[in-house]
Amino acid sequence: MEQWQKNFFGMLETLTGEAERFFLGFTEMVDTLFEISEEITDQVQTSIVSEIDQYLSDLAEPLLEVYWELEEVVGDMDQPFPYGVEPTPEEHPACIGCRHYHGQVYGGNLLVCGMHPYGVEAETCPDWQLGE
Repeated sequence: MEQWQKNFFGMLETLTGEAERFFLGFTEMVDTLFEISEEITDQVQTSIVSEIDQYLSDLAEPLLEVYWELEEVVGDMDQPFPYGVEPTPEEHPACIGCRHYHGQVYGGNLLVCGMHPYGVEAETCPDWQLGE
């Protein structure tokens, strides 16, 4: 084989070896970059999650306090809305069938009617009228 052929094949071997080392080094660099990016991503996710958790905690805490205070206020009330009570033979018998009977409880107080807010103590009511 002639000298130029030997030199050419030698250069090809050198070029192949250098290209192989370049790509091996490049592969190691890419692997290292992936590892670093995974670590950075984990750290960012951890810090973002902790910051979001803290933010939500700071946001929710006053709302929960207001909710608990409101629950205490509502719990102290008998019933928040008026409710009706029908007259019975034991309670307000003079009002049975009367058109003026109101029978709503407000804040724990029964309003029997406009003319007799606490009801009539007698057996009959002077203002009784047949209900419609």
